[in-house]
Amino acid sequence: MTQTIKRILVTGGAGFLGSHLCDRLVALGHDVICLDNFFTSQKSNVVHLLQRPNFELIRHDITHDIWLEVDEIYNLACPAAPGHYQYNPIKTMKTSVMGAIHVLGMAKRCRAKVLQASTSEVYGDPEVHPQTESYRGNVNCIGTRACYDEGKRAAETLFFDYHRHNRVNIRVIRIFNTYGPRMHPYDGRVVSNFIRQAIRHEPITLFGDGRHTRSFCFVDDLIDGMIRMMNAPDDFVGPVNLGNPDEFTIRQLAEKVVELAGSSSVIETRPLPSDDPTQRQPDISLAREKLGWEPRTPLAEGLRKTIEYFRSIDLGHFRAPTPNF
Repeated sequence: MTQTIKRILVTGGAGFLGSHLCDRLVALGHDVICLDNFFTSQKSNVVHLLQRPNFELIRHDITHDIWLEVDEIYNLACPAAPGHYQYNPIKTMKTSVMGAIHVLGMAKRCRAKVLQASTSEVYGDPEVHPQTESYRGNVNCIGTRACYDEGKRAAETLFFDYHRHNRVNIRVIRIFNTYGPRMHPYDGRVVSNFIRQAIRHEPITLFGDGRHTRSFCFVDDLIDGMIRMMNAPDDFVGPVNLGNPDEFTIRQLAEKVVELAGSSSVIETRPLPSDDPTQRQPDISLAREKLGWEPRTPLAEGLRKTIEYFRSIDLGHFRAPTPNF
């Protein structure tokens, strides 16, 4: 069967996840439009695609409207690391809310299918473990993380209202912690922080006592789930959790990174930031049932590939996007 070539917009397409998604879509032969304002991303993530005839790069901020003709939209635009989204919390909220309004308006006009990259942060500091899609969350709406948590929750609201009232063909995924090559070395997340510190043999900074937990999904697995969701039957719009159900303490992660990097780094503890969730683990039963998806990359294998990437880049060519790091 001949594949239908689609014109696909990826907002935030030069970021960590967006660039991997663009890679996959370009390889599948689709016409891909990558839109990014380069706040926390970099052109180096997609420079290898610039000579491809089915790839186009646009520098644009999705808080402002843009007029494009597309068949599908993946909305990934928004800083996702706490230090970045807290640097300008009002802009973060605008990116989630105005960005959703603009891509939904485009989807309505073009009759395009549109996917929202939401987040496990909509569950806040969960009182239910593991988290299912039916859990409504425990979010501090006036806390320092609320600009991101509530921004993403508001975006989900907009997506479902456009779906119910305007019949826009939506998809909503809730992404749990994801890691892999092209993570920004100064994004402030635990995987990139630990690896950057380990390969330099610097002390590993552990916030809290290290007993709080996370689940880590390798980027290739996440992109596979994202595309499967976009291609799912129209009667399944989500939300659906995409993440790795295997849970690790942050201390276990730090120790594993030190081991795999062959590092002499020691672990140092610091106070836990406010509103930082103590547990985060997805229930992916719905993704297994509806998408036939589950992550397949073991943590050690994914960390080795990520450490290899960090060793291959010149950290001096990167700068922290905000003064928070």
